[in-house]
Amino acid sequence: MWDYLKLVVLAVVAVGAAIAANYAHDLPYMVNAVVVMLAAAITFLWTLRHVGDPPSLADVSANYNDGVVKAGVIATTFWGIVGFLVGVVIAFQLAFPQLNPAWSQGILNFGRLRPLHTSAVIFAFGGNALIMSSFYIVQRTSAVRLWGGNLGWFVFWGWQLMIVLAATSYVLGGTQGKEYAETVWYIDLWITVVWVAFLLVFMGTLMSRKEPHIYVANWFLLSMIVTVAMLHVVNNAAIPVSLFSSQSVPVYSGVQDAMVQWWYGHNAVGFFLTAGFLGMMYYFVPKQAERPIYSYKLSIIHFWALIFLYIWAGPHHLHYTALPDWASTLGMVFSIMLWMPSWGGMINGLMTLSGAWDKLRTDPIIRMMVVSIGFYGMSTFEGPMMSIRAVNALSHYTDWTIGHVHSGALGWNGMITFGVLYFLTPRLWNRKGLYSLQLVSWHFWLATIGIVLYASSMWVTGIMEGLMWREVDANGFLVNAFADTVAAKFPMYVVRALGGTLFLAGALIMCYNLWKTVTSVDRKSTAPSAVPAE
Repeated sequence: MWDYLKLVVLAVVAVGAAIAANYAHDLPYMVNAVVVMLAAAITFLWTLRHVGDPPSLADVSANYNDGVVKAGVIATTFWGIVGFLVGVVIAFQLAFPQLNPAWSQGILNFGRLRPLHTSAVIFAFGGNALIMSSFYIVQRTSAVRLWGGNLGWFVFWGWQLMIVLAATSYVLGGTQGKEYAETVWYIDLWITVVWVAFLLVFMGTLMSRKEPHIYVANWFLLSMIVTVAMLHVVNNAAIPVSLFSSQSVPVYSGVQDAMVQWWYGHNAVGFFLTAGFLGMMYYFVPKQAERPIYSYKLSIIHFWALIFLYIWAGPHHLHYTALPDWASTLGMVFSIMLWMPSWGGMINGLMTLSGAWDKLRTDPIIRMMVVSIGFYGMSTFEGPMMSIRAVNALSHYTDWTIGHVHSGALGWNGMITFGVLYFLTPRLWNRKGLYSLQLVSWHFWLATIGIVLYASSMWVTGIMEGLMWREVDANGFLVNAFADTVAAKFPMYVVRALGGTLFLAGALIMCYNLWKTVTSVDRKSTAPSAVPAE
């Protein structure tokens, strides 16, 4: 009965999407409707072929649903390469404007590819890493199978559909024009549906757990899921101009819209890219180091301090704007206070290696994880410093901000995710180990050198840019035109592009290593057992 209901729903969606494509008012909407129609039709055919099939036990290890986690490993790796590649392309476009040829205008120029890059790296690469890790961690720490049957697969495939819709929309000009929230209104609605399903799967698994204690990694992951849902719904409140158009009118305007946007924007960083990945750190670093968390009490303090303080920090993005000074000062004060719990978490992660520091010489995976924690500490010092009004007067609107974002995104989010992928792949596919630890070392050094080149070049050009903008002559007139700063930045832009290329090269090496691990490494003699985390 359930299969037939799914077939009816999928048929209705496919036909409805075809009708919507026919009546579309703009190209992004039409292409998105065609994508939805094709996705519904393919799912309809797949469901039809499997009507009446008995439940499959494939991809189940020791009663865990690892099939969806395996799919997450593949998706995270694939979208990571896509996001990094687009980033390298637009970095070279900024350094060499001739790489924006006339034939590419309106599709492949910098303005269209830039939101594709940010969304691919944050929501495709990072989002799949979080979903994959959440499903793995919550099962192991709860000692139960993922709740909801195939609902976990709905979350996975629903997220992939969102990524494809967003990507095809961006390159055709479909966007709300909001940082980290470019997706148009109907994609926002779909994100809400998928994210609620994600919450149900996670909460259902926790509530059915056999382990009485809720491990701290799950606290971070749950706070990420709940807070991101709230941020997404509030910031993306909009009224569509038509049911058949991608355009919409936001319910906020002016400084209120800016305030809500950066409340969302900063906390998207704070919860999606920080709290969620801290959940990954608190599980995978102890597992790889084979040591318990240095201080479990500190991890609890870290959690409560972080989630209370982070939500107030957004207004520091709006210094020297129409936002009242008291609001931006409030954001600045909470940003500075955030330094303490952030470094508490960094110290907790690093000190987990107490008694196991020798592993840094022999285990490139733990080396990658430790460097990621180091970048987390550096970024969470630099961020509060840049929120100070006097520093912000120099740094804001310059490439210093770009350097800060990428030292965190590549160094913290990227490196911890790489470590997790290296940890999970041999275990999920039941292999004796990775294909080559030497290739992991190559990846580590290429990625690290690439990040250093990227961040340092942006720090140099950002500070130079800020100083050139404020330079005045004896009569009080500006010395430099905007074009002068653009010309002066050229060498650093080339270095930035080369750094990104090294980072991409490391990720490609990882892809090869993971592929060879799955296809060439011998299987373990016994399947992994279901042992709850201690």
